[in-house]
Amino acid sequence: MLLAGCSGGGDDSGDKRRASSKERGADAVPAPPPDGAQDSRQRENGLSRDIAPSRPAPADMRSTFALDVDTASYGFARRTLDQGRLPDPAAVRPEEFVNSFRQDYPKPDGDGFSVSVDGARTGTDGWSLMRVGLATRPDDEERRRPPAALTFVIDISGSMAEPGRLDLVRKSLGVMTDRLRDDDSVALVTFSDRAETVLPMTRLGDNRDRVHAAVDDLRPTASTNVEAGITTGYDTASRGLREGATNRVVLLSDALANTGDTSADGILRRVEDARRAHGITLFGVGVGSEYGDALMERLADRGDGHTTYVADEDDAREVFCERLPANIDLRARDAKSQVTFDPETVERFRLIGYDNRRVADDDFRDDRVDGGEVGPGHTVTALYAVRTRPGASGPVATARVRWLDPGSRAPREESADLRTGDLDGTLDKAEPRFQVAATAAYFADGLRAYDRFADAEPQREGGQDERGGQGEDHSTAPLPGAPTPDRLEEWARALAYTTGDKDVSELAESIGEANDLRGSAP
Repeated sequence: MLLAGCSGGGDDSGDKRRASSKERGADAVPAPPPDGAQDSRQRENGLSRDIAPSRPAPADMRSTFALDVDTASYGFARRTLDQGRLPDPAAVRPEEFVNSFRQDYPKPDGDGFSVSVDGARTGTDGWSLMRVGLATRPDDEERRRPPAALTFVIDISGSMAEPGRLDLVRKSLGVMTDRLRDDDSVALVTFSDRAETVLPMTRLGDNRDRVHAAVDDLRPTASTNVEAGITTGYDTASRGLREGATNRVVLLSDALANTGDTSADGILRRVEDARRAHGITLFGVGVGSEYGDALMERLADRGDGHTTYVADEDDAREVFCERLPANIDLRARDAKSQVTFDPETVERFRLIGYDNRRVADDDFRDDRVDGGEVGPGHTVTALYAVRTRPGASGPVATARVRWLDPGSRAPREESADLRTGDLDGTLDKAEPRFQVAATAAYFADGLRAYDRFADAEPQREGGQDERGGQGEDHSTAPLPGAPTPDRLEEWARALAYTTGDKDVSELAESIGEANDLRGSAP
């Protein structure tokens, strides 16, 4: 629905790397062919003609994952560092750090995605970072979005009494109510130890005062029964379902479930029919210094949605008053990406993050397998560490994205290629937004194992596959080219100056806070 909303135009110098599948030469890295049944179904659904059977690549030279535009992990890590604590390594998801920053990818002319691939050498023996960038077209005034039917499921448990939780939710929803259109609809469900629909689905129009009154009456009460809230929320959304509208459930909570079913799978199992039959997606907004990150993220993933985290009023205003009203529509359903590496030129590779978004390679073109939902004006970035063979020349990788049209559910694909010549430049000379993505990835990688990160040396060999085999690297060694903590902070501050981007300045501050905490640790 929203959440990584980045903008941008492209770097003309990268045009040769960004050729669509229709422009590729014969030496592009092939994708696995669809089976006969899938191929027939694709033709019936009018699938883009650039999907064609070709010789399969070795299974261990492919990497497949569902797209993810969540940013909650980075937001919560920043809040934790601000409070003088290092984040739990298990709550650090590198892809959410990377996707928290604007990227300048070219946008497609129509619905769906553009695909960009570029790379740069890290200075570590044979290793490069490769960036796969996907972008959707933003909404424009000429294309009026469908109306929205939003069911807000609001945690009013006792833990939400902490400043920066329910008070922040009330302010945000109040301002957002005035930003939505007259033909949008809103419902409010509250939950503590039980759930209650305090406002059924209501067309805004002349009813904004009624919505404001319901929001203003929100007060914290007892324990946290997320199960009751989600179940009642989906029931309310189903009863208020509007044909032709974008129907969503928005969960606002610290996700510290302590009553009822506290597992994401158990909670969503109770609303499976409504979720699948009506296409109602779940958007999770986390708040609070103590936050159930794992539960919220799992709920959003299983609910075909996204998560974000709001730490203060500025964050909340951006999410509820700018991104949400502007990005209610969808550009793609069940979007997945697959990168195929050429074994003649690539020795091994490592996808940075997306650990719980991996998809079996053979399921890339199985449209029954869940992917990610992506809205207008979003970008998705995936970084790979890639080690090329000494002296190798030619194709390195082909990146593909596959998605279902939100309206017709017809599958579509786009792709782009990378060659060894595209890896000639060094990372410190790369386009600034590429460097920002790399900085965020190195920071996240260090936070996942901070003792290791603090002792990292520049130019240190990284990413060795302890199995000794060709293909994907599953080691936990530092990423190749990982700077020392102090050098990473300097790099981030230089990028903040170069880009003039407030978000990059905040990244540098967070790296500095982490360095200070690590330096003061016993």
